[in-house]
Amino acid sequence: MVTTTMANVLSTAKALLDRPFGRYLIIGGSVYLFELIVIFMAQHAGSSAVVAVGLSFWLGLIVSFLLTKFVTFRDKRTHHKVLIPQILAVSLLVVFNFGFTLLVTKLLSDELPAVICRTIALGITTIWNFYLYRTRIFKTDDQVIG
Repeated sequence: MVTTTMANVLSTAKALLDRPFGRYLIIGGSVYLFELIVIFMAQHAGSSAVVAVGLSFWLGLIVSFLLTKFVTFRDKRTHHKVLIPQILAVSLLVVFNFGFTLLVTKLLSDELPAVICRTIALGITTIWNFYLYRTRIFKTDDQVIG
């Protein structure tokens, strides 16, 4: 029974890793855990909460960009003519997502806790980020969108 359960878990994990959206979700969750570890370690080393969160945000953003580009969408292009526009596009998307998150929080915070507002905004931005990454930002000429 344990062997069957483990086989099912491995089969599910493989199915997720075979698809870009599955890799995208796994990487997103992993980067979130990475950011939590950075916060914990920075605070353990004596950093304030603001410094720890700031550090985790920027390190998480860099790791997320690299993993999303190279692992999720298997975009191996590293020439500056490709990387610079991708970095600019992701940066603009981050700023837009931040504004959207604040707007959602402003609109819903009288009715819902902040963590729920953030979760709703995160769910929405996750969907359009994936779409934009796949069809615009990390799309290579040999990838078929479908």
